[in-house]
Amino acid sequence: MVSAAEQLAANLKFSTFAKAGELKQRLLFTLGALLIYRLGTFIPLPGIDTALLAKLFESAPNTVFGMLNVFSGGALSRSAIFLLNIMPYITASIIIQLLTSVIPTLETLKKEGESGRKQINQYTRYLTVVIATVQATLTAQGLNSSALEPGWFFQLTTVVSLVGGTMFLVWLGEQITARGIGNGASLIIFAGIVAEMPTALYRILEQGRSGVLSPAVILGLFVMMVAVVTVVVFFERAQRKLTIQYPKRQVGNRMFQGDSSHLPLKLNASGVIPPIFASTLLYLPATIEQIVGKSSETLNQVLTLFGPGQPLHILFYIALIVFFCFFYTPIVISPKDTAENLKKYGGFIPGIRPGQRTAEYIEYVMTRITLVGAAYVSAVCILPEVLSYQMQAPFYFGGTSLLIVVSVTMDTVAQVQSHLLAHQYEGLIKKAKLRGAKRR
Repeated sequence: MVSAAEQLAANLKFSTFAKAGELKQRLLFTLGALLIYRLGTFIPLPGIDTALLAKLFESAPNTVFGMLNVFSGGALSRSAIFLLNIMPYITASIIIQLLTSVIPTLETLKKEGESGRKQINQYTRYLTVVIATVQATLTAQGLNSSALEPGWFFQLTTVVSLVGGTMFLVWLGEQITARGIGNGASLIIFAGIVAEMPTALYRILEQGRSGVLSPAVILGLFVMMVAVVTVVVFFERAQRKLTIQYPKRQVGNRMFQGDSSHLPLKLNASGVIPPIFASTLLYLPATIEQIVGKSSETLNQVLTLFGPGQPLHILFYIALIVFFCFFYTPIVISPKDTAENLKKYGGFIPGIRPGQRTAEYIEYVMTRITLVGAAYVSAVCILPEVLSYQMQAPFYFGGTSLLIVVSVTMDTVAQVQSHLLAHQYEGLIKKAKLRGAKRR
């Protein structure tokens, strides 16, 4: 039998969207905030020689800088005030999340509800300022050679501009989350990645026009992109549902039947964190060489062996992704905390004793689905590496960027549908009240 929620979801039409005034305001606010972000990626740092910086950046495509340039929507190559993007905040959030499972004080704050969450968010902002200051200082030293007037004053203004730009993006992301649609930080990264897609598409078509790529290869690339997106959507929505049973309960003289629910465990619970960490570690040697400006024979051999497309690079990339998947998943979904919450509210998995045995069973299931999720993430991230460097095919839209784009799009669409359903429920309630008044 179809539920009321499913009937409402089936009736979602454009007319329903047109009547949802609050949803339209939230969407307009989100688009306006993202437009401000994109304008900031074209405002250069004061005192920078953009022409000299562009030449310097061309020599660093396979470093951490190249990955950050994709996430920042090209702001790094243009040396804009949003050069660091919101990545210091993402790093601080991950560090605080890791420390929460280690430091008892933070774990206690996490369990205090809204007040504890606000305090943890404040600690995250403080840590963001520290990380952004360190990254801005290193960036200012690296850009000093590209300045019109190198010196301490240029480095100071660069640090202030970059830290200010990052904290402005943190504030902008929080405003999108509170007054717009979707997660603000994720949407800012999403906007930066999507902004570079027309350039990548132009490069592919230009190579076809110049004869470098045949029409069949270009068509095959587009078909493959659609196929990869379909696979990513399927696996990102995949869940293992554990049946949860609640016992019968008596209220007064009435006996209520026990409810049955389910505990959803995502196939890829760690999200895009494993490929980001793996890429950062693999690109670290090339990044150090770019910052130091000096090279040695040993470092050149290491860079050659672990260069993009090389067998060792692909092997270690897969190994690091698998490691971070298994390392980060228990932090996102703690089997022990989940089992305690189920026991607290009287829920249990049929055939499994509540408490420690439930935690062990959840960990047993998570280990097996995480293995499948790690294999899926590795395949998606390795595909562009193989096509770009082994087959010399320009497969730009893939890997970490693809995972971010698809996951953020799915989350945003789900929130839009939730607002539309809430609007329909409000309309039904108002109609019911009016009909009741007429009958009276």
